Amino acid sequence: MEGAQCTPWHDAAMTTATPLHRPPRHPRAWWPLLLASQALVAWLWWRFGTQVGLPLMLASHALFCWGVFWPQSRLYSPVLSRLPTNDNTVWLTIDDGPSADTHAILDLLDAHDAKATFFLVGERAMQRPDEVHEIARRGHGIGNHSASHPSATFWMLGPQQMRAEIERTQGILRDITGTAPRWFRAVVGMANPFVSAPLRDLGLARVAWCARGFDAVAADPATVIARIERGLRPGAIVLLHEGATHGRNIETISLLLDRLDALGFRSVLPESLEPEQETLSASPRSASC
Repeated sequence: MEGAQCTPWHDAAMTTATPLHRPPRHPRAWWPLLLASQALVAWLWWRFGTQVGLPLMLASHALFCWGVFWPQSRLYSPVLSRLPTNDNTVWLTIDDGPSADTHAILDLLDAHDAKATFFLVGERAMQRPDEVHEIARRGHGIGNHSASHPSATFWMLGPQQMRAEIERTQGILRDITGTAPRWFRAVVGMANPFVSAPLRDLGLARVAWCARGFDAVAADPATVIARIERGLRPGAIVLLHEGATHGRNIETISLLLDRLDALGFRSVLPESLEPEQETLSASPRSASC
């Protein structure tokens, strides 16, 4: 996934006229495409035989699998991978909390006058509500990152399980903070077609990234920062983690904040780039219409 780099904004698929916060509007729009593609493959197989039909069937299936496994894919729903700005600003996103790292990370962010969005796991938030309150109190964003973080199976969850993962976390975070999250990040970034309906119903917009260092598994902060720096551009969405078993996420984030300062980047929340009426958009249902 490291190859997904931030492109210059004027070359990107979205423009500043496109809203940042885009819940899915037509969560089942992929069905006609799937049916039409398979009908075409069946006809071509019948018309030209296995030598043509089999490769086309495999290629068509690969397209729909790509929509699941590529975090920046918009096949099943809109996804934000970069902020629409040419200023030296980035959006820091921190996944997998809250954790024992949260307070130290908040202190680092304060020391650098930086803002971040924490994509929280519902069950972990229930265990650490004080950390969730502190994130909100210090003016940072809070996003939905599933209830149980099933990293090995999230991409294959059926519609009921997927809805439960997303809806449960939305309720937990709303109960703790008094405000429902507006942003969602799929576990490991992989979003199957069944993600879209609950996102639409809850007014959630999906977020990916274009700069990452694999800090959930890589223990060496310098290596992580070097990888992130290759993806840094104005408006980059940076993927970070907290609470990893190697225990060096705090050190990594500290080094990144130092590096951002040295390069002249400041971190902002996407709400600062949205029109006021979009930020204050109505109910989850109406936000998706």
